[in-house]
Amino acid sequence: MLCYTTIGLPLAVIPGFVRDSLGYDVVVAGLAVSVQYLATFATRPFGGRLTDTRGPKLSVLLGLAGCIASGLLMLATGLLAHALPASPGIALAALFASRLLLGLSESLVGTGCIMWAIGQVGAGRTAQIISWNGIASYGGIALGAPLGVALSGDGRIGFAMLGLVPVALGLLGLLIAVPKRGLVPHPSKRIPFLSILSRVLPQGTALALSSIGFGVIAAFITLFYAAHGWPAGGLGGAASALSAFGLSFIAARLLFAGRIARPELRIGGGYPVAMVSLAVEACGLLVLWLAPGSLVALCGAILTGLGFALVFPALGVEAVKRVGVDNRGAAIGAYTVFLDISLGLSGPLLGLIANHAGYATLFLVAALCCVAALALTAGLHSAAPSSNEHSTANSPSC
Repeated sequence: MLCYTTIGLPLAVIPGFVRDSLGYDVVVAGLAVSVQYLATFATRPFGGRLTDTRGPKLSVLLGLAGCIASGLLMLATGLLAHALPASPGIALAALFASRLLLGLSESLVGTGCIMWAIGQVGAGRTAQIISWNGIASYGGIALGAPLGVALSGDGRIGFAMLGLVPVALGLLGLLIAVPKRGLVPHPSKRIPFLSILSRVLPQGTALALSSIGFGVIAAFITLFYAAHGWPAGGLGGAASALSAFGLSFIAARLLFAGRIARPELRIGGGYPVAMVSLAVEACGLLVLWLAPGSLVALCGAILTGLGFALVFPALGVEAVKRVGVDNRGAAIGAYTVFLDISLGLSGPLLGLIANHAGYATLFLVAALCCVAALALTAGLHSAAPSSNEHSTANSPSC
């Protein structure tokens, strides 16, 4: 949760900082958010293999150290922007370096924590462990977004001071993790990462399409609110929309995640739960597209979070169950690559759309992507065996 609080801290702050303090356009602002996910995507194979071969503790410790370094670069970004206002490119380069390090840290900590917990309590509780990891992840984002707005203040110095928080959180994480017992990895046959990636391609494609909605909210919700003259902070503000998304995500996981492992229910099992979730997410994005005010937009963010929450684990049940336990870390990394690709590309590409059609249109585009994911998932469900004889012990959840 500490790592994802660090991730959530600047989400509502970076777009406005890049546009207003550094003077760049919305495409660059979106890229500044999305480059973190591109880094996570690029380092997923490394994170998964490191966890499988060297143990999850080392992966977590390196990731927490990366969070600290990322915070120091955020501090440098604000100070450089303040000291060299005529050379914003230097501050932007520092910001991009910070985001790249944070992306690497997410890859290492995310996979490492999951595998560490599985190793301690047993593979039979894999689904529950990873579901709680997802709750902690988006809970951290929900906490970090309004905290970042409150702590950053206005302008360059406020952004610099915000960089101290990841340093403190990373140090706290190290204090917690270092004394804990690590796990000794067992030698085994490793499946090539590209082979694992090909196995999860259909489900991963649906995941990538559904994740564009989160990418739009993460990268553009503050600019969307600002374009309408709605507040950034306070009840009904952009930071509240990010928090509402995260909290509704948590609520859906707590209330409905158990249905994924119960295919005997009318709406149970991987594909049925995914289809209902995609429909709910699409409705939430359409509400955001048509929202006449900030409170209605807040309701749209809540619906989007409720729908998006179960897409990853529901499709993951169908995608990852074919990979053996010795390659579980790599399998989780391979499946999550599709989420990283979606979030990494959505910022700059959707920024181009926003430049020509406005911010509201982005939510319509994301909703149409959800509909495409729903159609793909329905096709996969129709082609799948009618009975769910596979165990969900190896199911992931982001």
